[in-house]
Amino acid sequence: MTIWYEHAGSGDPLVLLHSTAADSGMWDGQWEALAERFHVIRVDLRGFGRTPWQAGEPYNDARDVAGVLEELGLRDAAVVGSSGGAEVALEVAALGSARSLVLLNPACDLTPTEDVAAYWQEEGRLIELGDLDGAAELNARLLLGPEATPEARRRLAAMQLNAYRVQLAADPEPERLKPAYDPPALDVPALVVSGAHDLPFFQSCARHLAATMPHTRALHLDWAGHLPAMERPQEVSALLLDYL
Repeated sequence: MTIWYEHAGSGDPLVLLHSTAADSGMWDGQWEALAERFHVIRVDLRGFGRTPWQAGEPYNDARDVAGVLEELGLRDAAVVGSSGGAEVALEVAALGSARSLVLLNPACDLTPTEDVAAYWQEEGRLIELGDLDGAAELNARLLLGPEATPEARRRLAAMQLNAYRVQLAADPEPERLKPAYDPPALDVPALVVSGAHDLPFFQSCARHLAATMPHTRALHLDWAGHLPAMERPQEVSALLLDYL
């Protein structure tokens, strides 16, 4: 199974992991700026973008990411993850393959709250009805904050729609393993970013991780929704360059 990725630049390795409402294209606004300083790698996880949802046995996204680094002869990368990609970044750190983390509105293993449960239920209902466009538009509406342009909303909906189609085409559906990680044991520096316009569940995850990981700095963006990298791309580029 081949995981699609691209890489550019030189310097210390930096991995970008996308939200599960998007694919590696969500980093278009940061790609060139980051590649001027880092050897930057962006990955399409299985079932997203250009990577099909296939596996001959149960698989794990973090091990896929570690395999990409190994293929490139790299280790100990800085890892930036958005939403579900932030949780994969935590798993990469648990494997010992991350030297630092930036977690943008991370998902986490807290019990889902009413807000996110209602969102996921409505998404599932629309998919069950075959209304993939409606489900994609739901994600674009809920996950992008007020700073997002109409083009950013269109782009997110297109990435999400493609992910639905890629995953629904899987036959048989592979089994994704989601290993546990222990935040207090993740002994790497981390910046945990939250957005004031994000769903309360993800804000709770950010607070939880910032409080339990040993070397964290919390940053709350009063303008941001769930996907700040797509809302104010240049500002997020500057934020990453400043921290990393």
